[in-house]
Formats: sequence, structure tokens, C-alpha cells
Amino acid sequence: MQVPELTLNDGVQMPVIGLGTYQIRGGAGVNQILAAIQDGYRSLDTATNYDNEGAVGEAIRRSGLPRSAFFVTSKLPGKYHRYADATMAIQESLYRMGLDYFDLYLIHWPLPKRNHYVEAWQAMIDARTRGLIRSIGVSNFEPEHLDRIIQETGVTPAVNQIECHPYWVQERMRQADYDRGIVTEAWSPLGRGSAALQEPVIRDLAGKYQKNVGQIVLRWHTQRGIVPIPKARNLKHQRGNLDIFDFSLTEDELAAVNALDRPDGRIDGQDPNEYEEFD
Repeated sequence: MQVPELTLNDGVQMPVIGLGTYQIRGGAGVNQILAAIQDGYRSLDTATNYDNEGAVGEAIRRSGLPRSAFFVTSKLPGKYHRYADATMAIQESLYRMGLDYFDLYLIHWPLPKRNHYVEAWQAMIDARTRGLIRSIGVSNFEPEHLDRIIQETGVTPAVNQIECHPYWVQERMRQADYDRGIVTEAWSPLGRGSAALQEPVIRDLAGKYQKNVGQIVLRWHTQRGIVPIPKARNLKHQRGNLDIFDFSLTEDELAAVNALDRPDGRIDGQDPNEYEEFD
């Protein structure tokens, strides 16, 4: 299946949906990722803290497809935010994956209490200059974090990957990213086991369009200009998550899903201004 692409602010093309690989590891993980590749996934999202960069890289090699066919994302953990540490961490991640470059590399969390994310950003800028990364971005950044790195380095992130699902709609951050020319990506786009998928409005839309509830939510994301990164081990779910481009929700239907937003909708209450990332 051919996945549509969008153009980032640096001119790089990126698929509008990708495969999240959190908790997909080892030999079983390689097979699950390889199955997803065979079904048409080209955007693969991993992170150093997922402990599976090797499995993702192995699946890419076993696929038989050229490296240029993929859009590979990984992320810098908080313990490596200092400039020299970040520089080496990027190189080590590439070695683990057996790749020469990342298509997209993100700061996983800003960790403002530690206050080294500008250093990390500068290291990523320099790694991009050396050809180790094509596009650089961030994850879980708030507007003040975005503005600081932009003001201090003159370089705007291409992507901001944030928690986003029907109980945590993130319209404020989507707009903040859009205003700065940044593409918003959604982690846990289906709500990771929350009751959101069973909401009557989503079930009704699934019936109307003859789709499953997950497909309705993923289409809601893409029509808002957000790139969802759903995790799926199951082959049926992997295929279904790609099959979302043959229908469109109306503006009223998009608004109805937006109305599910909750003030306490975060899955684990992870406030980017407070959250101390696991090491």
C-alpha cells in the first residue's frame, strides 16, 4: 500500500503515518516489523530508550529494500543531553541500527529542570551538518521550549512528536507547532488502552464509514495535519492502520471527536515541564 507523504520545513519528504515500535523487541520484534514493512510501512519510529534499535535495523536489512526506501526516526535520551554526550549517542544509535544516517532524530523529552536541551539541539544541528541526520526535531516540547531553541540557535525543528489522542486532543500544541512551521506527530495516537475507542461518537462514525474505531481515530489525526505513529504487533491491525485514505470525515465529525478532549486526558500524567525521563 502506498502511503501519502508530506513535506517538512527543511524540504524532506515524510510519510503521513508510521509504525511505532515501543515494546517491540528481539527476534519476535524483528518479524513483526518485517511484516509491517511487507505491508507497506516505510516510516519506522524507535528510540534509544526503547532498547530495540537493533531489531528495527535488522528488520530493515532483512526486508531487501534499499535504505532510501525508509524513513527512520530515533530519539535522544535525557541522560545524553550534554553536547559531547549527545554527539556520541547519535553515533552509537547509528552503529546499533547498522545505518549511516537517520531520516529524523528527536530530543525525546525537554527535561527543563536539567536545562541542557539547547546543548542537545546544537549537537543535533551539527550532526545534521555532518550528514548523520537528514531532519531534526523534538518530542514533548511545549511552546516555550520550542521558542528557546529557535531563538538560541536559529534552527526550527521539523517535527514535534507529542502525546495526542481523543482524550488529549492537543489543539493548543497543534496550533503552536503549525504557527512555527513544525509538523506535529502523535505518539499513543489511539490512547493506549483508554476507553476513547469505545466512545459512541467514534463507534457511530465507524459504522457510518464501514471502518473500525482505530481507523476513524487515525483518519481524524491525518485530517488535522497530524502524523500518527500507532504501535501494532498484530498483522491485521498493522494493515488496518494503513487503510485510512479512502474516506474523509466532515468538519462537524472532526469537531465531534475533538469534543472528547479531557483536562486530565494524559495517559500517565506526563507533563513535559515536570516529567523526569527514565534513564
